[in-house]
Amino acid sequence: MKSLVRRRYILSRILLYGVAILLALWTIIPIYLIALAAFSTKDAVYLYPKPLLPVNFSTESMDYFLHYSGMLDTVVNSIVVAFLTILASLLLGAPGGYALARFRFRGKQAITMGFLITKMFPVVILAVPLTVVFLQLNLYDTVWAVAIVHTAMALPFVIIVTSGIFVGVPRDLEEAAQTLGCNRMQAFLRVVMPLALPGLVAAGIFTFVMSWNEVFAATVLTLLHRTLPAQLMTNLTESPLYFRYSGGFFMIVPALIFIFIIRKYLLNMWGSIVK
Repeated sequence: MKSLVRRRYILSRILLYGVAILLALWTIIPIYLIALAAFSTKDAVYLYPKPLLPVNFSTESMDYFLHYSGMLDTVVNSIVVAFLTILASLLLGAPGGYALARFRFRGKQAITMGFLITKMFPVVILAVPLTVVFLQLNLYDTVWAVAIVHTAMALPFVIIVTSGIFVGVPRDLEEAAQTLGCNRMQAFLRVVMPLALPGLVAAGIFTFVMSWNEVFAATVLTLLHRTLPAQLMTNLTESPLYFRYSGGFFMIVPALIFIFIIRKYLLNMWGSIVK
């Protein structure tokens, strides 16, 4: 009997690790192929069948991409927009999520449903009104305009996620802190926030990825100060293939680095909470 249970346990673990390896390969292989093409010679990009090992290593495609007119400026714009979006989304979304989680008031369910309904409207139908508004406010063709739109796109998700995180934080701990001399704000900052940080970090990861990859709003609302995805989209049809691979690789790497750093912090936070 014990041997049968142990055998089932071993088979279940093998199946689990096998599925995990397949999912990892499903994610890693396209990134590897893009990186391989980005760091190959310009002629090697057009070879078929393509080699699976870096036999034609070269940085000329990446040099061409990095020295392309205004490309580094678009990278800086993307980074600025992404971090402005994260900051604004968390500053506005975390208090909203806390209010939904901790307070009872009339229309609470309707407000929650309203946050979800806003995700049903595509940005396309708002393009012309947003352009007119930002032109009137002298914000058109600025990173601020793109950050505002990205914040509006991410805010409903951040509020819903943080409300679920705050619901998971025991109310007793907050009340205990208040009985020991903390007011509501001090209890929130000293007790609730440390326990909710993993969820806030997860919301920050989503917000960064959404802002970094968003194309349509950044294309419509900017002309000279575009983000990297918007600039690549406008140049994609008239660019050579090696330029596209270099741009794709450059789009992936900053997001991977950011997610890797925040993910490590996220796992450490969950570990500290479990302890």
